[in-house]
Amino acid sequence: MNRRRVWAPFAQTVELVAAGKRLAMAQDANGWWSVEIEDDLARADYAFSVDRADPVPDPRSPSQPEGVLGFSRPIEHSAFHWSDDGWRQPPLGSAIIYECHVGTLTSEGTFDAAIDRLGYLKHLGISHVELMPVAEFSGDRGWGYDSVDLYAPHHAYGGPEGLKRLVDACHRHGLGVILDVVYNHFGPSGNFLPKFGPYLMNNYRTPWGDAVNLDGENSSEVRRFFCDNALMWLRDYHVDGLRLDAVHAIFDVSAIHFLEQLATEVRVLESHLGRQLVVIAESDLNQPRLVTAFDAGGYGLDGQWSDDFHHAIHAYLTGQQSGYYADFGSLANIAKALTSPYVYDGIYSRHRKRVHGRPAASLQADRFVVYIQNHDQIGNRAKGERLGHLIPLDTLKIAAALLMTSPFTPLIFQGEEWNASSPFQYFTDHKDPALAQAVREGRQREFAHFVSADGEVPDPQASETLERSKLNWEERERGEHAETLAWYRSLIKLRRRSHRPLRLDQVTVDFDESARWLHVRSGSITVVCNFAASAVHVALHDRERGARLALASKESVRVTQAAVEMAPVSVAILE
Repeated sequence: MNRRRVWAPFAQTVELVAAGKRLAMAQDANGWWSVEIEDDLARADYAFSVDRADPVPDPRSPSQPEGVLGFSRPIEHSAFHWSDDGWRQPPLGSAIIYECHVGTLTSEGTFDAAIDRLGYLKHLGISHVELMPVAEFSGDRGWGYDSVDLYAPHHAYGGPEGLKRLVDACHRHGLGVILDVVYNHFGPSGNFLPKFGPYLMNNYRTPWGDAVNLDGENSSEVRRFFCDNALMWLRDYHVDGLRLDAVHAIFDVSAIHFLEQLATEVRVLESHLGRQLVVIAESDLNQPRLVTAFDAGGYGLDGQWSDDFHHAIHAYLTGQQSGYYADFGSLANIAKALTSPYVYDGIYSRHRKRVHGRPAASLQADRFVVYIQNHDQIGNRAKGERLGHLIPLDTLKIAAALLMTSPFTPLIFQGEEWNASSPFQYFTDHKDPALAQAVREGRQREFAHFVSADGEVPDPQASETLERSKLNWEERERGEHAETLAWYRSLIKLRRRSHRPLRLDQVTVDFDESARWLHVRSGSITVVCNFAASAVHVALHDRERGARLALASKESVRVTQAAVEMAPVSVAILE
């Protein structure tokens, strides 16, 4: 006999619907309903009817082969044959992370098709593949941040078996896997959780509406829902780590914060599995408590995305000053971003109109993941332009050099390493016409100023928007794409050879705002950048004299005993 269970604390009746049958379920004292079923029914697709309403998927559905509105399909995790016995992921301190979107990484847009690119990534020098969210969302195409069935790998990508094959193949290639998960909201289509229980609450508001109920009445089972989800990906899908989306939109005033509970449970699972697991948070709060140890009053997460590094470099190189870029735009900002994970660490922010952040100088640099491009910073632009679409190649090479020689953990976004011609645009596939139109109009309103200046905003519902965002792998061996790829390969090789974990006080930066040069010493590496349209000489410190030129973006860059002779818009790396 098998058992189906579901939590629905306020329901009067719950029925299991499967194979044309409706079976009444019994409730226990904790609000869980259950029913025992025969083996043949246990293999059938199923749904639940709450208070005799139309049947809807299991909140913990393991598979949704017909999408968010279809029945749930049971799976048996033990049936998959793994080949990764003895696998151990590389430590985060030596990581080079490659963020990718399954639907646009290849022309097929599936887990299995992604496997064919793993050899390339390993040869490039990547240590970890970070997958944008793969949990079931509305339609066949989307970014994944509007997931609703958090336990079910997306059907259009290849479902549970496809994801397992991809993770297993990553491990065979020596690549760790980090999975992006969304625990701060649910998508607008197919979210039936409120029919079952108080998963959401209106005590707090998020950009997506009501907040997830993590500290209100009946929140214990909601917390359990998310913690169990995290443990499932790590245990049953052999994922090596999780990236938690926008934890600043997770509200919890409990004595033990949800993030601390999650980190604690991951540590317990880690000891049971005998392999290292990592949890990395995205947050715009500039709050080091996220990655501070439990015994020092922190939440104990392993890493955190640091947007300030991106913003400082992007604003200076592009000259953009709108929105949050208003807080950046100087070489001084870049200098601070290279010596601190937060530029705004307790200082006044013009954009926020208040003091923002707090210092994190006591923490190891490699706890912070930095980037010059990622899915948000590209895709949230009106037309999804990459950084290389906005600045010249010589300038892009400087940005890449600062990224790959920084003391932090670097992340690159798919195709960045060859300056891919394809944008990464915002795309959806909502089947509800009213919702589809609302998303379309919302995107138009957001960029109304852009439409008048530079043509139409791409329609997120159009299939062409997805197709336009797919990588063209053939171009990477041609022209400036090949030149960019060679540069990234050299930078990655250099980092692999020379990088050592550093304290932030081991990085020193000199710069001249008016002459537009930057001089960075990070461990055994010296990086000298000239952003100006004219040549400059940058003096070397005594301890740098005799260092050899390891890499330069232009042949005309020269190193003498006393200085680096810099060509216009160039970078030199010494070791």
